[in-house]
Amino acid sequence: MQRINKNLVLGLLTLTSSVFLLFQLYYYKYYLSPKNGAVFPKIKGSKTGQDSSRWHVVRTFLGLMSSHNIPVYLIDPLLLRLINVDLEQLRISPDGRNSECKYFCAPRDFTTFALLDRTWKPELGLFRAAELVGFQWLKIQSRDPRLEGMEDLSGTEIPLHYIFRLAAHAIHLVVFYERSGHYIWHGPLRLKRHVDRKFVPFQKLQFGRYSGAYNKLELLSISIDGITVQIPKEPSQFLEEMPLSRFIECRYREARSFFQLYPDDASLDAVEFRGKAKALLHLAALTLNSLGVRFWLSSGTCLGWYRQCNIIPYSKDVDLGIFIQDYKTDIIPAFQKAGLPLKHKFGKVEDSLELSFQGEDDVKLDIFFFYEEDNHVWNGGTQAKSGKKFKYLFSKFTLCWTEFIELRVRVPCETLQYIEANYGKDWKIPVKAWDWKTSPPNVQPNGIWPIDEWEEVIQLY
Repeated sequence: MQRINKNLVLGLLTLTSSVFLLFQLYYYKYYLSPKNGAVFPKIKGSKTGQDSSRWHVVRTFLGLMSSHNIPVYLIDPLLLRLINVDLEQLRISPDGRNSECKYFCAPRDFTTFALLDRTWKPELGLFRAAELVGFQWLKIQSRDPRLEGMEDLSGTEIPLHYIFRLAAHAIHLVVFYERSGHYIWHGPLRLKRHVDRKFVPFQKLQFGRYSGAYNKLELLSISIDGITVQIPKEPSQFLEEMPLSRFIECRYREARSFFQLYPDDASLDAVEFRGKAKALLHLAALTLNSLGVRFWLSSGTCLGWYRQCNIIPYSKDVDLGIFIQDYKTDIIPAFQKAGLPLKHKFGKVEDSLELSFQGEDDVKLDIFFFYEEDNHVWNGGTQAKSGKKFKYLFSKFTLCWTEFIELRVRVPCETLQYIEANYGKDWKIPVKAWDWKTSPPNVQPNGIWPIDEWEEVIQLY
């Protein structure tokens, strides 16, 4: 009996080895054979073959994806920069073949690709096939943040990143998800405790330190180093978005705790105001984005996002911030063309500029312009009847993307610091009686406008 079992085991092992060998031969013939279109570039000055091994890993990975009908595209920043320099030539080149391997042989530890979640289904067969051609692989997944607002679904996990490693090179596959129909998002790369951190140099990965948000992509198919690959149609634009892509989620769990203490206002007036404010914010975003003007949620609108993931129903306005260096003279005409007349204009570009536009009924849009000094930034305020000036001080901050009422919009990354500057340590407690001249803890007097400037700096409509 033991002899039979041993023979059976040996037979199975032999069969498995034979199948694996046949698969490798098949794969070589149909994906890597020069007769079938594979080009093995010459590596100038290479003695060890390390450069060409990167090319082979990329070729093997793309062949694997193609055999499973999975559309991936290249988002590796190093390679996109190299490609962008030669983009016009690559567009007109029939097959992109060179005597040297210029792109995929460039020194690096990994190559980054991406796919859109809805274009594939992660099947076990893919990962088995990956192992058969020599890949080790790792999946990083986490809770789906799009469901955090739904308590019964908030634990649902989704794949965020995959690492495919072959020999000394690794492929980083980033999974993008479409959100709210108008932008794409990827999650953070958070490793579980049991993960072998020697598997790949995670600290060098370009995508995954933080969640990121990007404009929806158009893709371009080109051939480089004898390999056909999809890339963003405008690689320079994608590269510009990368350092500004950091995304932070609304704090749904904290919002639920807030509403347990302070039940949400579900009155007809509150529902109507929120609907009007949402429409106004979407219109403001559309208008400013068309001008290429960066803006972020400020004041009460930022507080509503951070504290309760919604518009504060008693705020009566929508508040946005813009750095003064991003000011454009087209802003006022653009809003007027969008159907939002100017309500008031305080200050001037050089000092304390503030614009207010009239939305539907009594809902208004306030835009505060921020000025940077050595140790802080500030925005101004003007009292129309007296000409008194006020200054609101904030620590310097950077900007992140978030999603708010189905809109991708910026907020200060250092949100708590920003909120506390404006509303103090008790910002969690709703305050309906708010005086813009005395209530904010960061407000201070800033002189008075000379009477001969009032016509310019105090304009009411």
